[in-house]
Amino acid sequence: MDPATEPAPKVVKSDAEWRAQLSPAEYQVLRQAGTERPFTGEYTDTKTQGVYSCRACGAELFRSDAKFESHCGWPSFFTPLAGDAVIERVDTSLGMRRVEVLCATCHSHLGHVFEGEGYPTPTDLRYCINSISLRLEPDAG
Repeated sequence: MDPATEPAPKVVKSDAEWRAQLSPAEYQVLRQAGTERPFTGEYTDTKTQGVYSCRACGAELFRSDAKFESHCGWPSFFTPLAGDAVIERVDTSLGMRRVEVLCATCHSHLGHVFEGEGYPTPTDLRYCINSISLRLEPDAG
């Protein structure tokens, strides 16, 4: 999706408000499209059942039953919770062509999505998401 044609965020805050709400590391990833180091994130190996939400705005993004072992160093999902939960945008930074994944509610950076890597998933997609972009709400039980 082209940034000029994507829907406006439903949650809009000033840069100062985001900085006050988020830790410096969260801000760097969520608001400046940074990347946490591989194999360091809180949810990389988590098996807990529940819903992963955007750490910035709380919008529900992914279910744990769509999470899979990709051994790439970041949590990986084969599909978002709903088709309109995320925005996908072409990213040509770092001299490569990738597809960036943003929270559709607040337009915070989550990670990237990759296709055709051969993982045995129903979609052949890998939503490679920074743990620091997420918050897990475990299922009741």
